[in-house]
Amino acid sequence: MSKIAFVFPGQGAQYVGMGKDFYEKHPIAAEVFDKANESLGIDIKQMCFEGPEDELVKTENTQPAILTTSIAILKVVEELGIKADVTAGLSLGEYTSLVYSGAMSFEDAVKLVKKRGKYMQEAVPVGKGTMAAIVGLEREQVQEIINDASSEGIVEGANYNCPGQIVLSGEVKAIEKACEIAKEKGAKRALILPVSAPFHCKMLVPAGVKLSEELDNISMSPLSVNVISNVTAKYIENEGDIKEFLTKQVSKSVLWEDTIVLMLEDGVDTFIEIGPGKALTGFTKKTAKKLGKKVKTYNVQDLSSLNKLVDEIK
Repeated sequence: MSKIAFVFPGQGAQYVGMGKDFYEKHPIAAEVFDKANESLGIDIKQMCFEGPEDELVKTENTQPAILTTSIAILKVVEELGIKADVTAGLSLGEYTSLVYSGAMSFEDAVKLVKKRGKYMQEAVPVGKGTMAAIVGLEREQVQEIINDASSEGIVEGANYNCPGQIVLSGEVKAIEKACEIAKEKGAKRALILPVSAPFHCKMLVPAGVKLSEELDNISMSPLSVNVISNVTAKYIENEGDIKEFLTKQVSKSVLWEDTIVLMLEDGVDTFIEIGPGKALTGFTKKTAKKLGKKVKTYNVQDLSSLNKLVDEIK
């Protein structure tokens, strides 16, 4: 029996024009964008469809924009009768998973991630922290780099995306040092990323504290679909744990490769990435290949990719 996972993208996947074709063709998607505008009191729909890009890339706009687009597309996928056995999302994408599972309402989630973006942006003065992608080294080698570079300041593993791709986060000097060491160790690439803050490291703890206060005002419902947490790479057993996981998630590593491994071990063989971009599809393929598992992967971000999914799954 085939098992399906829905996976949802995080920050960085956004682009101007995302979701527009769904809005125009599917009333159920249009409803989501309209609901987001109403909940936020800003025209997030216009920002998704027309930009300007410099507004869309501001963290406090990017996060609700991606969440809204992903949920709008998800509603269309659901309307076609396609369901998931398990779900997970990368960082911000975890909120989309929690909405899909019924743990959180869309209206609560979209307001929450706007604040989450704002708190994450404000936690560290601009220019003090950054992130870097290390490509082509094993996890153990990257851990050695972290240990060596930490003499220059804070440096931590932020995103364990897939075999051979890990993102580091921390103070600028320490991250620059880590990139130097990575190149010496034979990394294919060690690139400083164009991000506005050092996400998923302990410099973001103050953002987690503020987020936790917001989470106290939100009621969580029991999960109707299995959701895997970024922080533990395990299933969330109880809706009572969600607030703690989301608070920690801001300043802890995103264990994405481990999340996909858990799904593969539990018999998931079809992965559907829903929302803008297709980075997660690439990560899934690399992780499955390393384990010698055969998988089907789809990404649904526009009407043509939706049609491809429908042709093959129905």
